[in-house]
Amino acid sequence: MRTGQRRNKGMRTRLGCLSHKSDSCSDFTAILPDKPNRALKRLSTEEATRWADSFDVLLSHKYGVAAFRAFLKTEFSEENLEFWLACEEFKKTRSTAKLVSKAHRIFEEFVDVQAPREVNIDFQTREATRKNMQEPSLTCFDQAQGKVHSLMEKDSYPRFLRSKMYFDLLSQSQRRLS
Repeated sequence: MRTGQRRNKGMRTRLGCLSHKSDSCSDFTAILPDKPNRALKRLSTEEATRWADSFDVLLSHKYGVAAFRAFLKTEFSEENLEFWLACEEFKKTRSTAKLVSKAHRIFEEFVDVQAPREVNIDFQTREATRKNMQEPSLTCFDQAQGKVHSLMEKDSYPRFLRSKMYFDLLSQSQRRLS
């Protein structure tokens, strides 16, 4: 099989998973980072169960983020998580020159009105963030990131925990133990 065909087959698998309703996806090989089979083997039931402890526990686990991202994609709201992750990465920026360009890139991608992946934040937060762009700093997105975090925690996260996708993931990790 040629490389292009393999890539297309992998893409079809991922898209097939996403074409179903959010509570009916159970092929986790398409959503987990690095080597999917190895990732599923490494994911313990205890780890996946801990994701229900709090939203921040889920966000601190790379497989939790991957599963949550796949869930958000089925709901067409993955831009919220992508923005939150971009802000986390942005806070690690040490170069002043890179800081300014990264800040503008994030603003244009997620915050600006009619941005390609515009996040759902109120007018005041959007304007405060726009004002912060005049002199970008490591904290310029804190207010917007906090609003998006709160939105995901109160809205998407509880739906994720009730989803068939999450229950299937728990079930798959438990089956490996038996």
